[in-house]
Amino acid sequence: MADATGFLKIKRKEAGNRPLNERICDFSEVEQVLNSEDRMLQASRCMDCGIPFCHWSCPVDNLIPEWNDLLYKGDWRGACERLSATNNFPEFTGRICPAICEHACVLNIRQEPVTIRENEVAIVEKAFTEGYIKPVPPKKRTNKKVAVIGSGPAGMAAADLLNKSGHNVTLFEKDEKAGGLLRYGIPDFKLSKAVIDRRLDLMVKEGLIIQTGITIGKDIPGKEIMDNFDAVCVAIGASHSRKLEVEGSEFEGIYYALDFLSAQNRVNSGQLSGTENHMSAEGKRVLVIGGGDTGSDCVGTSIRQKALSVTQIEILPKPPLSRTPDNPWPYFAKVLKTSTSHEEGCERMWNLSTLRFVGDGRITRGAEVEEVKWEYLNNKYIMTPLPETRRVIETDLVLLALGFVHPVLEGLLTELGVELDPRKNVKVDNHQTTSRQKVFAAGDTVSGASLVVHAIASGRKAAKYIDRYLRSLE
Repeated sequence: MADATGFLKIKRKEAGNRPLNERICDFSEVEQVLNSEDRMLQASRCMDCGIPFCHWSCPVDNLIPEWNDLLYKGDWRGACERLSATNNFPEFTGRICPAICEHACVLNIRQEPVTIRENEVAIVEKAFTEGYIKPVPPKKRTNKKVAVIGSGPAGMAAADLLNKSGHNVTLFEKDEKAGGLLRYGIPDFKLSKAVIDRRLDLMVKEGLIIQTGITIGKDIPGKEIMDNFDAVCVAIGASHSRKLEVEGSEFEGIYYALDFLSAQNRVNSGQLSGTENHMSAEGKRVLVIGGGDTGSDCVGTSIRQKALSVTQIEILPKPPLSRTPDNPWPYFAKVLKTSTSHEEGCERMWNLSTLRFVGDGRITRGAEVEEVKWEYLNNKYIMTPLPETRRVIETDLVLLALGFVHPVLEGLLTELGVELDPRKNVKVDNHQTTSRQKVFAAGDTVSGASLVVHAIASGRKAAKYIDRYLRSLE
C-alpha cells in the first residue's frame, strides 16, 4: 500500500446525503459526492491488512485493496481497469449494494471501515466523465448465437461478457425498457435510470442486440428460441411475490410493493402519467407490511408522493443496535438498519402479525394486527401470539413488501420443462447448467430473491460456462 498508516491519520468521511427537506420533494438521487481530493484520502485508509477480508466477502471478488491503492495514488484510469476486471457494473453496485465488503473490512472492528462503496462509484463516475470507458466491440465474432432472457443485473452481466467474447448475443426483456428490477423495482432516488441507459447504450455500441416488450414463452415460443440459438441463458428473476392470504386481502387499496414502485418509476420516465397512477399515496395513511429494503423503498416513495402518514411493520423482532456474540466480524452485521427513507419520516414497529384487513366490504380502512413473541426451541424459532394485544392500524393504502418466493413458472419455464429445486427455483449444477440441454440459468431465477451484486456474480459465472460450452461445439 502507498500509505500503510493512512487509517491512523485519516478519519472515515462519508459523502452524506442531500438535505431532507429538499430531497423529499423530488426523485433525484439522495446521495451526494465527495471532491476528488477527499476521495483519494479516503482510499488511503485501506490498510495493508495482510488478509483482505473485504475481497473475501465480495460476491464478485472485487480487488478492493488494489483499486483503493491506485485511487490513493491518483491513478483513476488504473483504478477503473482493476474495478472493471471483476464487476461489469460498478456504477450500480456503488449506489445500491449494502456494502458487504465494508462489514468485513478490518477497520470495521472499530466501526470505521473504509468507504469502499463510495470509492467504487467515485472511480467509475470519474472514468465515464474523463472518457476512460468507451465502447470496445470484440475484434472477432464467432458464429454462435446466444439468447439471454431477462435484462436484470444477472442477464445484463451474462450478455455483456458473452458479447465481449465475440458471440452474437440477443438480450430479451418483457418490459418496455431493459434493466429489469434495476429499472422498475429500485426507486430513482437510489438509482437514476440515466445510469442504466448509459451502460445499455455502451453495450449496444459494442454489438449487443436488445429486444424489449417481448415475453419469451408467450410472444415468442420457447421452442423457437431453442431452435434459433446455440445457447440460452434464463435470467428472469424471482418475481412471484409472497402473498398474505388473510381476510380482506382482496380489498381495494392493497397492492404488492413491486407494482407500487414500478408504477412510480414509469411516472418518472414519462411512460405513465401521474393521473393514471391509481396506486398513489398522496393524502393517504400508508401501511407498509415488511421490514426489508423493498419496504424501505415504499416508505421513501410514499413520502415523495405526499402521503399523510407512513407506518412500516415487521413480523420479526427488532434487530439489535450492535453485533451479538453469535454474529461476529467479519460476517455481515445483522443489526438495525435505518435507511435514508426511514429518516424522512416513518413509524416503525416490530413483532406484529397481520391477521386481517377491515373496511367497508370493498375498500380497506385498516389492518388488524397482533403482537407476537419469538422463542428459539428445538433448533427452530417458534412464534407465539400475545393475548389481548390485537388492535387495528387505520390505513387507506397497504403495500405488501413480503419478498418473493420463486420465478414465475407459467410460460417459459413450463414450456422448457427445466427441473426445479424444492423451493421452485430453477435447478442448476456448478456450471449454471439446467436439466435441459444448452439451457443455462442465472441470478434470482436460481437463488431466489437476493442482492444485485449476487445476481451480477451469477450472471458472470453463467457467461463463463456458456462460453466454454459454445467453444466445445466448434
